[in-house]
Amino acid sequence: MGEKLNDSFTTLAGNARVEFEEKKSVFIGHAIRTDSEEEALTFVKKIKKEYNDATHNVFAYTINKGIIARYSDDGEPQGTSGMPTLDAIRKSGVDNACVVITRYFGGTLLGAGGLVRAYSHTASLALEAAGIVTYEPYSEYELKCGYSEYQKYSAYFGDIGAVIDDTVFEADVTVRFAVKRREADGVLKKISEMSYGKDMPMLLGERYDYR
Repeated sequence: MGEKLNDSFTTLAGNARVEFEEKKSVFIGHAIRTDSEEEALTFVKKIKKEYNDATHNVFAYTINKGIIARYSDDGEPQGTSGMPTLDAIRKSGVDNACVVITRYFGGTLLGAGGLVRAYSHTASLALEAAGIVTYEPYSEYELKCGYSEYQKYSAYFGDIGAVIDDTVFEADVTVRFAVKRREADGVLKKISEMSYGKDMPMLLGERYDYR
């Protein structure tokens, strides 16, 4: 089955691009889930290439429960852009996330406080637009049963919100399903009760999922 999964973790549901304007300076925020530092740096490089005419391409990312956390002001005054972007990621509660904020200077200086607010706001907008989702450890099982029993189990799985990965109808029915690990013992007990101990799901493994 491999290494046991850790507790739940929160990350981005998707990717996002947002725009924010402050005193004619345009801030373009990109947020994306990145599961390694290599992925994060590749994304930063991609955005910098795409917006190579911009005044600044500031970035921040955090990976592996914050053990890896990096940021760059990319020419903005120290502490006014990269760190506020990283702070926005941390405050959102997400991990394995990278935010790149592109700035086109509009001709009016924002001052240190104005820059901090602008970058923080753009980062928050991008994270919100990407969506935040919490994954939990799920246990995966395979259950072989008769057709009459399958009707009962199918209704039960629907009631508890189990994830049905596959159902094969042959001489018997084989159902591959997943439930939250913290609920698995109760599900196994219920199936045993429903089948008078006849049907017992076989543990296949674990994965992260959400519902």
